Amino acid sequence: MNQESFKGKTVLLTAGPTQEPIDPVRFIGNHSTGKMGYALAECFAQRGATVQLVAGPTNLHAHHANITVTNVTTADEMYAAVLEHADAADILIFAAAVADYKPKVTAEKKIKKSGNELTIELVKNVDIAAALGQRKKPGQFSVGFALETHNENTNAREKLHKKNLDMIVLNSLNDAGAGFRHDTNKITVIEQEATTAFELKPKSEVAQDIVNLIWDRLHG
Repeated sequence: MNQESFKGKTVLLTAGPTQEPIDPVRFIGNHSTGKMGYALAECFAQRGATVQLVAGPTNLHAHHANITVTNVTTADEMYAAVLEHADAADILIFAAAVADYKPKVTAEKKIKKSGNELTIELVKNVDIAAALGQRKKPGQFSVGFALETHNENTNAREKLHKKNLDMIVLNSLNDAGAGFRHDTNKITVIEQEATTAFELKPKSEVAQDIVNLIWDRLHG
């Protein structure tokens, strides 16, 4: 395939964590660095795509001119930003590690220590990939990510169907060098009728594998 194989295509991509505030100084979050999502954004841009990257808090920066970054903090902010761009996207990739829950109430002032226990009531965040799956238009191709610790393939395949995805990228915290805080990743791509496993490699190369596989599905 040539270097402009995605020219004329728009990719909507989420990356990084979300942070759900407890009070002005504390939040619920996770260990996502955004490296996989940003690697995908760069790879798509290098192949000619226009990339709308919606990114949670990270230390990363997009370099390619084809990438437009919308910075967000919470899951609600990420969902709102995704909705702005979803209808115009040809490919939707949900690589962000979105917090499943958020505090029901965010304290306006720092919560002071008092007693030996603190109870915070949580409510469920919107499932961005599932919500977009319900409104996916004909011709749109959607890809989700699943980071699992047990029953990996079963859980990933359930998400594939539940969220109306065309493809889900599975990685396991049981694999050394995969998951959060690594520059490498080891993935298995699960589709309705196919499963493709890849060896451990740098996330920049993992991104190329994913992009190549998407191209094959769109043009094969």
